[in-house]
Formats: sequence, structure tokens, C-alpha cells
Amino acid sequence: QVQLVESGGGLVQTGGSLRLSCAASGRTFSYYAMGWFRQAPGKEREFAAGISASGGITYYADSVKGRFTISRDNAKNTGYLQMNSLKPEDTAVYYCAAKNRPGLSIYQREYDTWGQGTQVTVSS
Repeated sequence: QVQLVESGGGLVQTGGSLRLSCAASGRTFSYYAMGWFRQAPGKEREFAAGISASGGITYYADSVKGRFTISRDNAKNTGYLQMNSLKPEDTAVYYCAAKNRPGLSIYQREYDTWGQGTQVTVSS
């Protein structure tokens, strides 16, 4: 199992940017697909973006497509979520997750390990 720690959340104004990081330790990060999920107040956790183990394939929820970019640096055992043109509806706790197979997934049940989450708040 890998262990995951997110960082980079904070308070930003509408239209601003943040970059979230997900640092992995414990096992070979490059074996794992990775996803970013988010949970807004009073709502269920939802998929935001996913990336394959190699980094060659990415997929985004329609709500973030064109504004968010998922990436990873396997040499640094770190994944990233670059968030641009942020909106108040992007306010949520953001979680990174690792899946012990190379292909990405939009389904939470397929992820084996989760980070503790980082708060992102977008003010209007």
C-alpha cells in the first residue's frame, strides 16, 4: 500500500488558481493509477480527475474539464492537480486516491488508498 498526503489547498478568489499536490510513500507509486475526488458541503464525494499509472491517459469530470489539469511525476512520487479559473462551486475538500492497477477509474470503490483531504475554498 502507498500512503498519500495532500497539500496546497487554501482560500482563493473566483478566477484564481491553486495547485494541489499528493505525496506518496511506501510502495512504488508508478504502479498506481491516481485520482482526485472532491466533497462539497452537504454533498457526496465525486470524481474530479484521474490519471493512469504511466501518466499517459487522463480523464476529467465535465465540471472541471478545460480548467483543471491532472499530472504526476513518478520520479518524485507525487501527483498534482492544477486548478485554474476557480469558481465558488469548486469549494470542497479535495482527496487524492491511489488504485493498485495501472488503469484510471472514475469509481471511488476501485481506489485502495486515500489521503486525508485538503480544503479548497473559492470566494465570490
